[in-house]
Amino acid sequence: VQLQASGGGLVQAGGSLRLSCTASTRSFSKYAMGWFRQAPGKEREFVAAISWGGSSREYSDSTKGRFTISRDNANKKTVYLEMNSLKPEDTAVYYCAARGQAITSSVYVQADDYSFWGQGTLVTVSS
Repeated sequence: VQLQASGGGLVQAGGSLRLSCTASTRSFSKYAMGWFRQAPGKEREFVAAISWGGSSREYSDSTKGRFTISRDNANKKTVYLEMNSLKPEDTAVYYCAARGQAITSSVYVQADDYSFWGQGTLVTVSS
């Protein structure tokens, strides 16, 4: 599975961005998906996850209420991360990830749970 992330850029604090991650596989709907991020000098951290059917979602404490993860299984084979009220501490490279053989309605928050990763897209939030 190849994942192509896009949508990053430079935004002022308080602004919004929407990240997209498109998968190459026809069986996209059977993959649980997640977003992670890595800031300079820090370890990769969990941001948000969604089950393969979209019925379950999970967020990190730092993004809950500001970020929304969603997916389009039918047409675009894409997972989205809508980011609102952005803060300078949200600055990072954002990675999407996919996990096959996912259990129905399960979400996965550990990086080790995922087998496939996108190339990352840089989000910079200025103060």
